[in-house]
Amino acid sequence: MLLPFSDRGWFAAAVALYALAAGFAVIIWRRQFQRDSGALYGLMAAGWVLHTGAMFRRGFSLERCPIHNLFEATMFVAWTISAAYLVIGGFSRMRFLGVFAAPVLTLLGVFALMPALDPPVLDRSMAVRPDFSSGWGPIHAALVLLAYGSFGLGSLASGMYLRQEHSLRFDKARALRALLPPITRLESATTGLLWAGWGLLSAGLASGSLYLRQARGAWFVADPFVIYSCVTWLLYGGLILGAWQFRQRGRRLAWGSVLGFAVLMLTFWGMYLLSEMHNRVPRPTA
Repeated sequence: MLLPFSDRGWFAAAVALYALAAGFAVIIWRRQFQRDSGALYGLMAAGWVLHTGAMFRRGFSLERCPIHNLFEATMFVAWTISAAYLVIGGFSRMRFLGVFAAPVLTLLGVFALMPALDPPVLDRSMAVRPDFSSGWGPIHAALVLLAYGSFGLGSLASGMYLRQEHSLRFDKARALRALLPPITRLESATTGLLWAGWGLLSAGLASGSLYLRQARGAWFVADPFVIYSCVTWLLYGGLILGAWQFRQRGRRLAWGSVLGFAVLMLTFWGMYLLSEMHNRVPRPTA
């Protein structure tokens, strides 16, 4: 029987499990990654189930893809990171990504649950609904948010890389005892996730242009979030190009990935709120 929670209640329960997983992450970190992280993986999986339930409940209640206000966008990005972690964590040595993922998901979840990000709709029949009759609108939104989720997971792999690299430099015995994957595998995972995110963002920007062309008769509009997404595309493209053509790999790539996602998360919300085109919060009409 389904729990009698609202979609926000389901999501809050998921965040609580992510927070409990973050507590396990502290224990694993203190034990120098020398104990299996199966319990942490189980908590993350249980949180993902509730998280998925929250998204389905929100989508069915609004009869649309739930990605059209800041609460929904944040929930979608966090879901992407959680789902990708569960797939990658199927490999036992990559399971320690949860040590880095759990705190990030907890922070994202606590932020998303702020009431101001999800104003109530007094009458759903009166809600403002974006016109996505062309089909490109929801595709564009989903691809862009999936890209940000991929960048987030890349930053988590980079964090694990930096942790292992530090151990190899200053305490080789501890690094050899740890159950972390080889540093070369972590570098490959980071590179692959950045490429995937950049490809998804490219597809998202292209589908957004097609939507604008059909809906507004223009390929580009000077909207703050559109400009922000283009700048993000250029910055991550530069990071990938540096790693590919100029051998800026290893620590430089890892730090670039971690700092890039940190800046992305610190600025995403403000730019989203500045965008009238994207931040269409459902409100009752007069």
